[in-house]
Formats: sequence, structure tokens, C-alpha cells
Amino acid sequence: MAHPAGPYLGKDLLGLEELSAEQITAILDTAEPFKEISERPIKKVPVLRGKTIVNAFFENSTRTRISFEFAEKRLSADTVNFSASGSSVSKGETLVDTAKNLEAMRIDMVVIRHGASGSARFLAERIDSNVVNAGDGRHEHPTQGLLDLLTIRDHFRRIAGLKVCITGDILHSRVARSNLWGLRKLGAEVAVCGPRTLLPRDVEEMGVTVFRRIEDAIEWADVLNVLRLQLERMQGGFVPSLREYNRVFGVTRARLDRAGRDILILHPGPMNRGVEIDSDVADGPHSVILQQVTNGVAIRMAVLYLLAGGAPERAEAAKTGGGE
Repeated sequence: MAHPAGPYLGKDLLGLEELSAEQITAILDTAEPFKEISERPIKKVPVLRGKTIVNAFFENSTRTRISFEFAEKRLSADTVNFSASGSSVSKGETLVDTAKNLEAMRIDMVVIRHGASGSARFLAERIDSNVVNAGDGRHEHPTQGLLDLLTIRDHFRRIAGLKVCITGDILHSRVARSNLWGLRKLGAEVAVCGPRTLLPRDVEEMGVTVFRRIEDAIEWADVLNVLRLQLERMQGGFVPSLREYNRVFGVTRARLDRAGRDILILHPGPMNRGVEIDSDVADGPHSVILQQVTNGVAIRMAVLYLLAGGAPERAEAAKTGGGE
């Protein structure tokens, strides 16, 4: 069962590393008209009517799964949720068997989250349906990277020339990698800041500035994207304690005030308040964390629309029920 490959993205969205600046910009531009659909009394357009999308989540993720579900339903697709967390399903043959069985039911797209890096590509190479990577191991989380880019662009009206610092657990973060690729392709300067134990060994080779002190990062940055400190890393001895992490690397009101200027604050969620970010920052005037959530639905609508063969220049017509 062959499926149309979106002329702008190809068959799948696996990561931002392999996309061009033009493709990334096309996704951001396509998301803009879809934002308005979420503000309507009836939040639905018939763009993907008749399409069946399976959300195959082999890892827990309430936020990302719900965001994709909203996007699919607002485009009038039929959705099926397949949850394999806690089961023995893993990468390799079992993943393919699952996908082949799903495809035998004549589905059109699979949104996959999996704990193994490369699992989305592994799947995409073996089935005809479109595949969207909703996070694979430590590799990438492309729609999170895209919604972060859209949120930054909404605020500054540009990305080129901005200074964006990603702070926290860079080593284990697929969000950091997607952000890094997307930001650099669109012309931003990118830095990272975090404990040495939570930075990749080859981090300098990624084309980023490395800050050892959060104060220096705040002094430099226009935007801080604050990553969750994954509490399970505590057992691995990556940081001495949560209190110590907050003392040395926490994004606090006092630290931002010392910078003497406005800095945009992003966080992909879920937050550990009082660890990587203080509540008065997360809920403060420069935080766009809730806007990120809103933009996430629009970005995922745009990705699904483009993979189904939609064109960016026709997204405005599509939102009124015209277009593809």
C-alpha cells in the first residue's frame, strides 16, 4: 500500500539533522495558519479525513501523545493509540512485526516514540506508511525542536542571529539535539551549559559554545531553553544532589535579574520546579512555556499535513476546508 510522500519533507520526519533550512522554515510557515483552528469554537478541518494514524508509544509520554492526538483529531484523521510501555516489545524484529501488523490494517501514518535511538528510521525503512519520530532514545525529538523554533520565532520574528543557550542534561537529551540542529540551520548561535558529567564528550565539535557557569550563559543569551534534569540520572552519580544542582545551575529569578535585560525562557516539560528552574521564573513574564504547548499542536498538524502531500502555500486554504 503506497503512500504519498510529501514533496516538502519526503516520506517521513525522522529528525531535523537531515532537513534543510528551507524545509524547516516551510514547516514553521505551515503551522501559522493552523494555530487559528485551535481558537475556533469548532476546532476541526477535513484535511486528513479518511486517513488512519497510529500513535505507537513504546515509552510513556502523556504530553507528546496528547498533543499528537489533538493535531490528528483537528485534521479529522482517525486515530488509534497503541501503547507498548511496560511490555516486552523492543527494537528489532518485534518492532517490525508490530508495524507490519498495523500496516496490514491499512493505516496511513505511524507516530512512534521508542527508547532505542534509530528506531524511527529502522521502522521507516521497513514500512510504506509515513513515519513521524516522536522521540527515539537519545537521538532526536524533531517536533519538539520545531515547536521550540516556532515559539522563538513568534517572539523575535526571526531566528537568525539570536543567541540561544540550552541548559541542563544535554548528554541524555534528544530535545537538545533537535534544537541544536534546527537552530544552527536557521542561523542562530547556540551554546550549552550544564555539569561536565551531563555534557557529551565531543560537545565542542557540535559547533556550540560551552559555558561552565549558568551566570555566564544568562549574560550571553537572548533565549534560555531549560531542559529537565532527569531525576533517574541521580542514581548514576551524574550530579551530587538536586539541591546542589539548583544552587549551581538553577535558572532563578535572582540570576535573571542580575542580567539586567529580558531573556526568553523555554522549557520542554515536564518541569522539576526548584531544581533546573524556579517557579517564579517558570510562571514569570518572560516564560513562554504554555505558548510552547499551544504551538506543539500547530506544528504537529503542519507535519502531518505536509507528509500527507499538502503544500505550505495551500495551508491557508486547507484551514477553511479547501486545499488538499
